[in-house]
Formats: sequence, structure tokens, C-alpha cells
Amino acid sequence: MSTITETQSVSRTQKTRRGGKAEGKGAEETTKGLEDKFFWTYTEEPHRTRRQAIIKAHKEILQLCGPEPLTKYVVISVVSLQILCAYLLKDTPVLSWPFFLTAYIIGATANQNLFLAIHEISHNLAFRTGIYNRLFAIFANLPIGIPYSAGFRQYHLTHHKSLGVDGVDTDLPTAFEAIFLDSVAGKAFFCTFQLIFYAIRPMMVYKIPFGAVHYTNIAAQVVFDLIVVRYLGWKALIYLVMSSFLAGSLHPCAAHFISEHYVFAKSTLKDGKMPKDVPIPETFSYYGPLNFLTYNVGYHNEHHDFPAIPWTRLPKVYEIAKEFYEPLPQHNSWPLVLWQFITDKDVGMWCRVKREEGGRIVGEWHDAEVQS
Repeated sequence: MSTITETQSVSRTQKTRRGGKAEGKGAEETTKGLEDKFFWTYTEEPHRTRRQAIIKAHKEILQLCGPEPLTKYVVISVVSLQILCAYLLKDTPVLSWPFFLTAYIIGATANQNLFLAIHEISHNLAFRTGIYNRLFAIFANLPIGIPYSAGFRQYHLTHHKSLGVDGVDTDLPTAFEAIFLDSVAGKAFFCTFQLIFYAIRPMMVYKIPFGAVHYTNIAAQVVFDLIVVRYLGWKALIYLVMSSFLAGSLHPCAAHFISEHYVFAKSTLKDGKMPKDVPIPETFSYYGPLNFLTYNVGYHNEHHDFPAIPWTRLPKVYEIAKEFYEPLPQHNSWPLVLWQFITDKDVGMWCRVKREEGGRIVGEWHDAEVQS
């Protein structure tokens, strides 16, 4: 990542002009040095542009939009599996290999699946009626142990509407994170405690307004946790919470958090069928077998291009518009993503595309707006 792109050069000039906010040359240089490590761009986010081009070339792709009935059955099965595992481990010592391995192999995989079920449901892709999706997301949240589905929806839809916008897209690492985690040890720490960063960072960027669905989410989770403790004991609840922590830690499926938008390779897309070339890709897809466990979240370019198309039909999006997606850079292995992110000095917290403005914060819910 040592080569400075044209996008970054433009950024450097404009950011120097804004240096008047800082006191003196030293402060200006410090600010300039920190910010220029991100890949700043002043272009429109690529997904809207590509979506329009694909629809123009393949109008039939819009027929793939709409809820997927299979989602609710998968969620019910995984929730049941986690409750069963919690029951079976209720008398097992927490500090034991059976407990830890079950939490890592089964529990973390199951709760990662539920994280991504909530991601899918946040796009109204489990039911046609909005309130049913809200309530079902709260149900999918139960084995995770901590209420988050209602808040996630607002932050995540803002991520789609404002991809890469500094101070709005909470998927972006802050400069504070990038400064203090810019090392092998720092990146290893980040990957180990990803879930904590993703839980705290949004609240540090901007606060969402609370409504009835948020309070319902909290109340349902507290009641569920109390029932688990009352009838299965503390070890059962510890299993569920540990599963959630491991799901966002050094787990193969957790690599999708890193693989989706961190820049691992720059490409000019020489043979790509794009209306406008982009010097740095902002989204990376993964087409490997772990998609089977994660609602095809690896098809991430496809998902951002068409967020109203459910997980079961994302491979079809790729097949229909293959000439658009095949030339894009992609990941071949999620475990390798974690390894490269931690060990490669040219890949790290700074490797994200940011834009100064654009997009907006999604607040009050209008289902038609979500699917637009």
C-alpha cells in the first residue's frame, strides 16, 4: 500500500487547506499525516453505479428481489441448536476443553450464523411485513445473550446508504483505532476482540434514537437470559455469551468482517465492465464454502449492489451479471484473510476507503425506503 494513488494525492491537497482548524504547522502536519493513510476518495460509491449498469444490461435480475421463506426455518433451527447445547453444558466446567471446544466449533459458528441472520432480516428479507422482521430479529438475537438487533438495523442500513462516509459509516475504523492498532500485535488484538469494537464504535460515532423496538429487544433479551439462568444455570448463559464472543474473534467465519471492505489489493479493473473505472475497490467478495454457514455474506459486492435480494439468490446475481463481478478482486480464503491482515505490514486498519461527505443517516423506518 506504499503507492500513493491519484485519489490520495487530491485528498492531501484538500486536507492541507482544511488545516486551519489546527493550531500551527505541527498540528496541521500531524492531522495531515494521520488522515492521509486512509484511502480518501471524492467519487460516488461504486455500488449504485454498478447496480444501474447491471439493471440496464439484465432487467430480469430485479425478479430476484423479495423475502426468502427458508430464512425463518434456518433461524429457528439454529436458535434451537444453541439452546440444546446450553442445556447439555449446564453441568460442564467452564474452564474445560469440552466447554471451550463446543463454544468455539458449534457455538461460535451458530451465533455467527445468527448475527448474519439478523443482518439478512434487517433488510426485510425474512417476511414481507416490516414488524414481523423486527420481531423475528429479536427472536434470532436470543442465543446471542446481548440485545443488539434493533440498533444494528439502523447502523447497518446507514452503512449501505453512506458507504465509506467519514463520521457516518460506523463500519469504518476511527483514526484512534488505526493509530493504536497499527502493528502486528495491535491488529491481532483487534481481530481477537472485534465484537467489542463493533459494539462500542457506533455509539462513539453517533447515537441512534431509541424507540419501542429497541426497548422490546432489551426486555425480551433480559427475560430470556433470566429464564436460562433460572432453569439451566449460569454456565448455560456463559456458554451463549462465550459463543458470541468467539464468533467475533479469531474464528474462520469472523473473517468476513475484515474481508468485506478492507483494501487488500488495488486494481484498475482493466477488463471490468464498469461505467467508470475505480482505482481502489471498496468491497471484496468471497465465493468459498464458508458461505454455506453464513447466509452467503461472502457475496458482498452482490449484496451491496442489490440489498433487496436475499441470500439464497445472491449466487444467481453473480451468474446473471458475471461479466461485472468476475473481474473484481476477491478473497479465496477467509482464514487466510485473518492471517494476512494481521501479519502483512501493507494491510491494516488504515486500509479503508473513506469519503468526506455523501449519503445519510437512516433514522425513522420506512420499509419502502429500505428496499428502494
